[in-house]
Amino acid sequence: MNTPSKSQTKPKILVARAIFPEALAKLQESFEVRSNQADQVFTPTELQAELAKVVGALVAGSERIDANALSQAKDLKVVANISVGYNNFDVPAMTAAGVMATNTPDVLTDTTADFGFALLMATARRITESEHWVRAGEWKKWSIVNNPLGMDIHHSTIGIIGMGRIGQGIAKRALGFGMNVIYHNRSRLSEADEKACAAKYVSKEELLRTADHVVLVLPYTPENHHTIAAKEIALMKPTATLINIARGGIVDDLALAQALKDKVIFAAGLDVFEGEPTVHPELLKLSNVVLAPHIASSTEKTRRAMVDLAIENLRQAIDGKKPPSLINTEVFKA
Repeated sequence: MNTPSKSQTKPKILVARAIFPEALAKLQESFEVRSNQADQVFTPTELQAELAKVVGALVAGSERIDANALSQAKDLKVVANISVGYNNFDVPAMTAAGVMATNTPDVLTDTTADFGFALLMATARRITESEHWVRAGEWKKWSIVNNPLGMDIHHSTIGIIGMGRIGQGIAKRALGFGMNVIYHNRSRLSEADEKACAAKYVSKEELLRTADHVVLVLPYTPENHHTIAAKEIALMKPTATLINIARGGIVDDLALAQALKDKVIFAAGLDVFEGEPTVHPELLKLSNVVLAPHIASSTEKTRRAMVDLAIENLRQAIDGKKPPSLINTEVFKA
């Protein structure tokens, strides 16, 4: 932990994970920064102790902000997540403690939608499996029917569960491939938004039965835990793919591994996992799953924009202003 010896009149903040050096230097002009450029994930006890020393914190998904973490944080005003998702936040606990919670929406929408579609294509066309096939010298066994055969994307049906900004971004990309777009969401889109995506609203069950490719883009909540489990996978076509760029816990990873092993569905592409960074060992044994380390928003331009927005949220809150992307709006007092 690096604590610059600067003026004690500056507000103290915590940067809980490594960020771009230029962003850190900019913060140090205005704040006394407790930085963690070594990028070692805090234990719950360490995080509790750090939050007790500051008025604001920049965190990532690895920091669980709950009543225990906040129990000693008497001066804390804001915790800014460098992420659009915030399932690491216990928002009611933060609200009860009078701590503003913020995230970074919008700036990562297109980058994440790009990756979701890339993961879909890699999964359906068996890209990673084919690369391993080439590296292992299997190409010499090539024939019309022997090399890895995938599933078409063009003119197939894509089913999107979770039709927020990113889901709509994926739908619009699907139109370029002539795909039929169906979706399920907790609330139906406006007629104008449906028209922009050429998307049809259906029940979750109809989507699972109909779609050739199912893409998950819904937020994690206790209600959404295991939205896709053995029962739901059994509804899908044996030729279908399942893509998860949402959050770990949306899918029952063990049930999915068993379904992939038993060929209940064709393949899966996963960017998120239950208990990540640990991946269920049964998934690691399978060739019909594409695995990525939670990198859907991972381009330099987008990650810099996320850090910048998180910093702006932090600054505004500490200055007594309403942050641009405040989650628990009831905490703010104008």
